[in-house]
Amino acid sequence: MTDPLPFGSTIGILGGGQLGRMLSVAASRLGYRTHIFEPGANPPAGHVADQVTTAAYEDRAALEAFAASVDIITYEFENIPTQALDILEAHRPIHPNREALRVSQDRLVEKRFLQDLGLATAPFAAVDTLSDLEDAIATTGTPAILKTRRFGYDGKGQARIKSANKAESALADMAGAPAILEGFVEFSREVSVIAARGLHGDVACFDPGENVHHEGILRTTTVPAHLTASQRMGAVLLAAQILSALEYVGVMGVELFVTDGGLIVNEIAPRVHNSGHWTQNGCAVDQFEQHIRAITGLPLGDGQRHADVVMENLIGDDMDKVPTLLRSAETALHLYGKAETKPGRKMGHANHIRPKSS
Repeated sequence: MTDPLPFGSTIGILGGGQLGRMLSVAASRLGYRTHIFEPGANPPAGHVADQVTTAAYEDRAALEAFAASVDIITYEFENIPTQALDILEAHRPIHPNREALRVSQDRLVEKRFLQDLGLATAPFAAVDTLSDLEDAIATTGTPAILKTRRFGYDGKGQARIKSANKAESALADMAGAPAILEGFVEFSREVSVIAARGLHGDVACFDPGENVHHEGILRTTTVPAHLTASQRMGAVLLAAQILSALEYVGVMGVELFVTDGGLIVNEIAPRVHNSGHWTQNGCAVDQFEQHIRAITGLPLGDGQRHADVVMENLIGDDMDKVPTLLRSAETALHLYGKAETKPGRKMGHANHIRPKSS
């Protein structure tokens, strides 16, 4: 059995956004240093990390110097160029592994992977041409949603198709990128499971959270979710199945639709996840510390929840609420240190805490 990474070692993090920031804080609590690699200047994670490299993912020399300065590497987002990973992996272990990235970077590959595990997904079809799209719509019907296979997030890279005569304009929105058509799913709610798998195969899951989106962006996550005991157990077991199939190490977010016919997997995210922010004030070990524990070989926390929580994203002008939120005795505020407020930009989140009800 591999010994845990010695305390005082340095964890390299690819990406310097808010997730990298909160990973750095968690690492520091456990006695580790962090080094951020981020192309953009003055990233939020850079305010709390021990070191920051500002360089492009195409900069081989910078990548090699970064790898030489750290002991292990992880990441806060999944769209890392393959060429950069090839360079880094030659020098240091990367967790989660390359297979998890390969699967999650392409929506079509991801859907096929999930179906091969026997898990239910929305109906889907690959789309490269208008003919492909017309054939796919004939199969899935409308409404449907056309998505780029890669690089989409927070509702970007998507076009809703309400009727077949909108196919051509939807395809034009993809700007020539390979795409996937997904049929709409009739669901009562969307939930997500934040799950972790350690270096030695141990798995721990947090309670499923119930998500509300607006315009493709997560607005709130509420715990406990409105699920039966059977649904809750099914969601956790399903997430554990995905982690094990990928021989995954780290924290993963698994988004699910709750339907009359059972649970349907929407997507997986091989990283700490926005819908897991509630764990910062609802659990003794939050998702960020859990990820650091997993990749360093430390024992996982058990994920028990000690409070009910509603996590509220603060997006754009929601920052105007901050003075009021600061006066609430039941609200914990987490701001990301972003200098400029923009519409649709996640500036922070608030965890509204209540005594545990179930």
